[in-house]
Amino acid sequence: MAVFNRILLKLSGESLMGSKQYGIDENRLAEYASQIAEISQMGVQIAIVIGGGNIFRGLSGASKGFDRVQGDQMGMLATVINSLALNSALQAAGMRSRVLTAIRMEPIGEYYSKQKAIASLEQGEIVILSGGTGNPFFTTDTGSSLRAIEVEADVMLKGTRVDGIYTADPEKDPTAVKFDEITYDEIYNRNLKVMDLTATTMCKENNMPIYVFDMDTPGNLKKVMQGEKIGTLVKNK
Repeated sequence: MAVFNRILLKLSGESLMGSKQYGIDENRLAEYASQIAEISQMGVQIAIVIGGGNIFRGLSGASKGFDRVQGDQMGMLATVINSLALNSALQAAGMRSRVLTAIRMEPIGEYYSKQKAIASLEQGEIVILSGGTGNPFFTTDTGSSLRAIEVEADVMLKGTRVDGIYTADPEKDPTAVKFDEITYDEIYNRNLKVMDLTATTMCKENNMPIYVFDMDTPGNLKKVMQGEKIGTLVKNK
């Protein structure tokens, strides 16, 4: 039995690059699809938000002269490209899945609504929610927080390349210590870069727990569903 019934899985666009310098690594994509299929077969209802940093990031574009609003719109389209790729990989793995977009772009994807997303989840479909919030100046972390709250997920799972939250960046500081659990207030007080402040505040105020774990190790997503303590849980007191 899975410890969560309905989840929102946030995936990093950068992680999709795998061993490449840009774009989508087909092997990493297939690994993700396999892990997601594995927990879907356990009966877990799965909504997914995926970033677009492997293709284009609006904020970095703005620093190079792009108009910020149009740069963010390009970033939203990058998330749609990644969502279509993941959707295709899931369907190739035998899963029923669909892409919903925050901006109208039929027939690429259906326009998002809470009711449509929840109905699909309850029918056993994996739902990929693309296009961020549909607005500039909001990250996909904020988009995933918003969607997790809207679809009434039990938890927001943040799949990263590190195995949890540390006192400092473990890739830069070998003395960094990992937290098994941490509160939102501690994240603020320690100035930890888990998600942007808007996303973190939304989860705090709506009592949405976040679980940060290493998604790049095959089998880890199933371990989280089975209740193994392999990451860091963020919650209110």
